[in-house]
Amino acid sequence: MTVVLINGSPKINNSASGILLEDLRKFFPKEVQITEAGMHKECISEEGLRKLEHADAWVFAFPLYVDGIPAHLLSCLVQLEKSHVKDRKRCISGIVNCGFYEGIQAETGLSILENWSIKAGYIWGGGIGVGGGGGLAMMPSPKSGKGPKAPIDKELKVLAGNIMEGKAQRNRYVSVAFPWVLYKMAAQAGWRQMIRANGGKIRDLGRNVLTAG
Repeated sequence: MTVVLINGSPKINNSASGILLEDLRKFFPKEVQITEAGMHKECISEEGLRKLEHADAWVFAFPLYVDGIPAHLLSCLVQLEKSHVKDRKRCISGIVNCGFYEGIQAETGLSILENWSIKAGYIWGGGIGVGGGGGLAMMPSPKSGKGPKAPIDKELKVLAGNIMEGKAQRNRYVSVAFPWVLYKMAAQAGWRQMIRANGGKIRDLGRNVLTAG
């Protein structure tokens, strides 16, 4: 079996999507051939299309952008739909992460990918909506199934098993095992640090761009 892990984040390095795909990879046995593909721009190269062409399953991972799919990745999906890289037996799965604490916020993003898969003639295998994606890059990496990412690891293991068995699953939603209050505090501290680093002031975080002079 050949599975292509597709990173649809605009960030090439250290993205939450990349982290989730690396964690998913650990749950496939050695006999499964894993290939990685990056869709970081609005067009897929010929080399990228060749990677996808003969795979049994594609797993897309991307961040939630305004309750939907990032624009560059949407362009890639349109390209795939028009290309020769089609196999009606191919299974499509998705992992959508969001900065919101609640994984259910990714429901619309997963639904868009599901609708595209069906329209393009593929088999929808289900997916996972992951809340707390904004903190994944800063979390420790303990043994799988331990620490703040333990609930996510559990869902990734289920997804990998279903992909190998050719089973479709219902879209599932999960959040990090980290108190909501602390997650919010960490996010606020991160915004303050970023705005200072870019020459702004903390009070600028509350500016209304429609009325600011």
